[in-house]
Amino acid sequence: MSTPSFYWGTGRRKTAVARIRLIPGDGQMVINGKTPEDFFGGILPEAELWMPFRVTGTEGRYNTLIKVEGGGVTGQSGAIRHGISRALLQVDPDANRLPLRQAGLLTRDPRMKERKKYGLKRARKAPQYTKR
Repeated sequence: MSTPSFYWGTGRRKTAVARIRLIPGDGQMVINGKTPEDFFGGILPEAELWMPFRVTGTEGRYNTLIKVEGGGVTGQSGAIRHGISRALLQVDPDANRLPLRQAGLLTRDPRMKERKKYGLKRARKAPQYTKR
């Protein structure tokens, strides 16, 4: 069986969706055509994006091409982490599944914004009560 030219994974968090391609290379990361520092503007600690590579011991072996849309900084960074973890699972399922699972990187974070209810201002904020 031949090795594919790239490995892919889709990550989601809140309303953000990240599409990841891992290409064998020297460890560069490109997010929507920019470096991680330029894309996130230094708000996000770099260690969070590289965590799946550190956990599996594959740091510096794959170039990462990322397309991410929707959500904010936290949602997008979580989606990127989730997508990289899924792509690394395609690379070597036997070796990578246990460390990624133990680090909690394969589970999609189910927390979403609660919907607005009728009669309320937001999901739970009610209008001020007036007695008279």
